[in-house]
Amino acid sequence: MSIFDFLRGEFIDVIHWTDDTRDTIVWRFEREGHAIKYGAKLTVREGQAAVFVHEGQLADVFGPGLYMLETNNMPVLTTLQHWDHGFRSPFKSEIYFVNTRLFTDLKWGTRNPVMCRDPEFGMVRLRAFGTYTMRVTDPGKFMTEIVGTDGEFTTDEIEFQIRNIIVTHFTQIIATSGIPVLDMAGNNLALAKLVHERIAPMVAEYGLALPAFMIENISLPAEVEAAMDKRTATGVAGDLARYTEFSAAEAMTRSADNPGGGGGIGAGLGAGMGMAMAERMARRGPWGEAPVAGATPPVPPPGVVQQWHVAEDGAAKGPFSAADLRQMAATGTLTGESWVWTPGSAGWRRAGEVPEVAALLGQVPPPPPAA
Repeated sequence: MSIFDFLRGEFIDVIHWTDDTRDTIVWRFEREGHAIKYGAKLTVREGQAAVFVHEGQLADVFGPGLYMLETNNMPVLTTLQHWDHGFRSPFKSEIYFVNTRLFTDLKWGTRNPVMCRDPEFGMVRLRAFGTYTMRVTDPGKFMTEIVGTDGEFTTDEIEFQIRNIIVTHFTQIIATSGIPVLDMAGNNLALAKLVHERIAPMVAEYGLALPAFMIENISLPAEVEAAMDKRTATGVAGDLARYTEFSAAEAMTRSADNPGGGGGIGAGLGAGMGMAMAERMARRGPWGEAPVAGATPPVPPPGVVQQWHVAEDGAAKGPFSAADLRQMAATGTLTGESWVWTPGSAGWRRAGEVPEVAALLGQVPPPPPAA
């Protein structure tokens, strides 16, 4: 066996890489002594690039295809090596495979809240998060600027730097945008485009590109969101008194569904809320008008002439006799729409619906004839 046959059998002649991960960006072809045979076959698949580093210096970058490592297709490496065209000797170089495919679903987010001045809420603290995609567009630059001699470089090693760039520019843009917090969701696409355009030149300096950049959510602190939820619920309920009664009814229902939780205390609390709610509802008119302020007038003792109370400006006035009501009707302070109550009645009613009072209203003389 000649020495050349020994060399041809000693050194590897097929160089390729099949990626079985989803996060590896760069992988170094391992060979003891980094000895590559002259004339070896290099296979670069779609979505890959092969970078040759010779004696610490970037020599050649190969795109997808099948290559014979000879002087005619490695002009840069040939110049560095000073090969003799008649001597087929192995050379020592490092070969790095670079994944140029699209890396998707990479995350970014603000670790600390961003202080902003909102026209409606004043000073607010905002948090945001989203996703982006990344691709190596210049394998040579990426190797020299980021990877160096790392034999296996993954997305985790670059995500932190990309995230810092994104958050830095996002913070500046969101703080100076002047967009109200309640309108942020409607401007997510515009903000994302602005951030994307701002960070693209910086990322390109690393030999990278971010084809897609998305803002998924911009949120307020939990306590502020809770206050906004209460405000929204009150607005949906419309009337505060009705909302209070609805909340009390819900509390009673939960207490009834959980008789063991809280024991007698829960039952007593539910009963107390029920009585308070019943009292408030009793003070309302039959069609749910606003309750009359003040306590319900006491029931007079037996034998006393029937007395009436009139609701005026949310307060109960009286007692008034039938003669007083007749005079009030004559002066116009008592009409058929006035609320009246007498001891023994179920609740407040319109004066025109109470026969005794309606009769007094009918006794009011019509306007006198003209002179």
